[in-house]
Amino acid sequence: MDITVRTEQIINGSLVTNRQLETLAAVAETGSKTAAAKKLGISVPVVHRYIAAIEEAAGSPITVSTPAGTKLNEEGRQILETFETTELRCLDDHNFTVCCSPVTEDLMMSVLSALKMVDVELVISDDEHNIRMMRENLADFAVIDDPLYLFDAEEFEGVEIGYMGMVFVDNGASFIRYRYGAQRVAFMFLDTMDRKYAIEAETFSLPELLGSKKSYFVDEFLLLRKGIKMKSAVDPKVLKHAITAIYRKEDKTIGKLIRALQARNIR
Repeated sequence: MDITVRTEQIINGSLVTNRQLETLAAVAETGSKTAAAKKLGISVPVVHRYIAAIEEAAGSPITVSTPAGTKLNEEGRQILETFETTELRCLDDHNFTVCCSPVTEDLMMSVLSALKMVDVELVISDDEHNIRMMRENLADFAVIDDPLYLFDAEEFEGVEIGYMGMVFVDNGASFIRYRYGAQRVAFMFLDTMDRKYAIEAETFSLPELLGSKKSYFVDEFLLLRKGIKMKSAVDPKVLKHAITAIYRKEDKTIGKLIRALQARNIR
């Protein structure tokens, strides 16, 4: 007997089908509705219809058109992350799965490519979600940006793979919080200074963060990888923090990953 379980979502009371969610994932992966249609073997109008159906359920746009193609916005990323997590839970087994955040995404992809680990599943999300993936046995290896989250992951083995500083853009007391990186470390720094502030917005989107005109923190490494130069209100080294890999038990694959990440000498 062959039994397959597929996932759907109820968004604001409206059903979003598995096929629609697969289409959203294909758009995110390919960066283009045309490329997504080719990947899935459906027409471009069908892709537009599926994305429109999700947007109708969400009550807002879930993609952004750019000169380079189509990207998911904050709402689209939330829907996709939920879909990817629930799809993994429906599998009887999964390929070797690695989690990290957008801060270390380029680094991880580079390492996986260099090691020719083409069968690895790569999940991009925040530290809290990635630790939950580890705890639910849906991931085998995770890179954690914020060392304060390690107190929530004491059942795992861990090793430091590098360090990062954070850029502090100071535009006053109104802050926007980026969902990724060592944000808790950064705001603890403000607390030690007795700085008065209010977190008035939160975003998954780096462009939204950079264009917000509010104060914010962002990892210097992420900006460098994107080729962005930005002046910081404090020396980024003041907000230097460890980047840590967590795993259950070291084996040959885990060891290769750790050595390759440490060899990149993140400082």
